[in-house]
Amino acid sequence: MANESRNDVVLIKLDRERELRYGHKALKKLLAMTGKDIENVDLENLNLVELEKYLYCGLLSDAKANNEELRLEDMEDLLDRAPSFGHIIEKMTEAFNMAMGSFGQTEGNQQKPE
Repeated sequence: MANESRNDVVLIKLDRERELRYGHKALKKLLAMTGKDIENVDLENLNLVELEKYLYCGLLSDAKANNEELRLEDMEDLLDRAPSFGHIIEKMTEAFNMAMGSFGQTEGNQQKPE
């Protein structure tokens, strides 16, 4: 991995172990691709096309660090390499929670970043 000492990434098993991270650049691209505001991010109600976009944006820094060109069109095949669909959802949720706390969850009175 590009920087194994980072504590703001989640490792996801796909074709290889990849770093999944939602930093500023990834979130900015994600919001542009989905047309959503940060307040409207809802991880519990994604369709499969949206899921591919969310993971694509979170994987871009890993691809760049490994001199790979990752395209949105590649996501379908890449996600098919995961051990399970549950693994994908678990890791994506974990990465979002690392980036923003419990943001994107619909339970209770959780605080959203300002």
